[in-house]
Amino acid sequence: MVKRILVIDDVKSELDLLSHYLEQAGYVVTGIENGLEVFDKVKADRPDVIVTDLVMPDITGLELCRKLKKDPDTANIPIVACTTKGRKMDQSWARKQGVVGYVVKPCTAEELVEAVRFASM
Repeated sequence: MVKRILVIDDVKSELDLLSHYLEQAGYVVTGIENGLEVFDKVKADRPDVIVTDLVMPDITGLELCRKLKKDPDTANIPIVACTTKGRKMDQSWARKQGVVGYVVKPCTAEELVEAVRFASM
């Protein structure tokens, strides 16, 4: 079964690159540049995995994670962070907010796809 992935990144070039990596691996990808649009999109499309940047202007990736994990309709959707924040402390805090996979940018296609595969198991 083909997995549906929602990718959230406020930088268009990053969004396009991450989406390309996942599409090349056979996933169906929807991209969003504004984190505030996520909640309606997630409820409408029910993605199998969400890949999100953590540093965004309107809502941070961690705020987004907390909101999704509090909602019974979205709480079980695995979330992978793909961010420039590479410190162990950042990774630990993200996992406490519900992130199951963590990829540091710049990343390779293999790193991203592996994190998404692991998250969707």
